[in-house]
Amino acid sequence: MRINKHPILSFKRGKEITFTYNGKKLIGYEGETILASLHANEVKVISHSIDKSRPRGLFCAIGNCSSCFMEVNGEPNVKTCIEPLKEGMVIKNQKGKGNIL
Repeated sequence: MRINKHPILSFKRGKEITFTYNGKKLIGYEGETILASLHANEVKVISHSIDKSRPRGLFCAIGNCSSCFMEVNGEPNVKTCIEPLKEGMVIKNQKGKGNIL
């Protein structure tokens, strides 16, 4: 879900781009955050808690928590709520603390 029209705010969107999430091709806008684009594509569960495996979704959206950690282009622990979306990104859900090499 994206806000397309607002009575006060105006939105300057980047160009429409494609990216991959867990093997599925999705569409987003260049420059918006990864998490905003996933949310707009109806992806609500971003990760699961390490201890109890409870689903986590959008929480702080300013990079202060760890609820949005995902693997982006093979790199674990990327804060998707503040990372800008770019053409061709490969995004995957991360299990646990990720594969830290």
